Amino acid sequence: MILIKNGRVFTMSGKVFDRGEVLIENNKIKAVGENLNAPKECRVIDVQGGWVMPGLIDAHSHIGITEEKKGFDGDDCNEAVHPVLPYLRSLDAINPMDSAFHMAISSGITSVMVGPGSSNVVGGQFLFMKTYGRNIDEMVIKEPAAMKIAFGENPKNTYFEKGMMPSTRMSIGALLREELFNAREYCIQKQEAEKNGKHFEKDFEMECWESVFKRQIPLKAHVHRADDILTAIRIAKEFNLDTTLDHCSEGHLIAHEVKSSGFPAIIGPSLAFRNKIEIQYMKFETAGVLARAGVKVAITTDHPVSRISSLAICAGLAVKEGLELSEGLRAITINAAQICRTDDRVGSLEAGKDADIAIFDDNPMKTFTRTLYTIINGKVIYDNGRFVC
Repeated sequence: MILIKNGRVFTMSGKVFDRGEVLIENNKIKAVGENLNAPKECRVIDVQGGWVMPGLIDAHSHIGITEEKKGFDGDDCNEAVHPVLPYLRSLDAINPMDSAFHMAISSGITSVMVGPGSSNVVGGQFLFMKTYGRNIDEMVIKEPAAMKIAFGENPKNTYFEKGMMPSTRMSIGALLREELFNAREYCIQKQEAEKNGKHFEKDFEMECWESVFKRQIPLKAHVHRADDILTAIRIAKEFNLDTTLDHCSEGHLIAHEVKSSGFPAIIGPSLAFRNKIEIQYMKFETAGVLARAGVKVAITTDHPVSRISSLAICAGLAVKEGLELSEGLRAITINAAQICRTDDRVGSLEAGKDADIAIFDDNPMKTFTRTLYTIINGKVIYDNGRFVC
């Protein structure tokens, strides 16, 4: 067992303990509060006023699937040979040996949403995973966790160069609708066959859509420009599907419409270079504008577009530009977990949840704040500048 004491404990479930404690048993949080009754033989970590938080979460990244320092050999992010490839699984491409995972852990990031890039209209399946481990199958929390779709410049540019669809936003919408129409018909036929006890010939390329149409996982929409955001909303509503609005760079221009959709937004990478027309209005103010409108907001680095170690700083810059401080912390913890549908295990410090904990010497959204400890699954992985596991 481990007892963390003398910390400013931010549970992210509504309570803050100024001199709080967290008790860990095996890989779970056993208790959170003050003056906990801990066994004498348990390990004690006195954080001396440090900030104790749930492990940080990046809700949209390509860590491990676009590896650092590897070039083409380590880049498995986009299978840019066909615009519709829903049956691709990021599980088969993520390398836990990517050095960026160490960078994440040393920044207090304990879990990430990872999947394909945005070259394709339908790029494949995301998963949600822990940042520590060597075996991807043991690191996964939820798989599949979302189905990647993309609008705007990336799929246009990828296939215009090949002389094939899509080369316009019209064809992006048409290809996506066609795929969703066929997938819906497949799911209906399968359901009817099973209901009537009839044999149904399964289609490998269509089976992956079942969890989307059952609304067990959302579409994960790469959208920057306002019109693309609205197209993503329109198509999701048309097929009665859930979606997350990832990047949402012009979301501040249509905050009312985003709020009315009921869909959450994952904002970023606002720290990145504005190298495309569709991100010309990208700004750190977007998160605050949307949050004030009532949209659930998370922050992303979109690693490697921005380095994953900048996650908390990106949240801080959003706070600097109008996002409430408490919402900045939520955007990289509980909001991210809720948007990724993994808040039953991570995102807050509550009894029964995974013992994924980040401890800082001050507010992690400040530039000079240091990570003191990173604990994943109840194990101290990072201790004051050293990896100990």
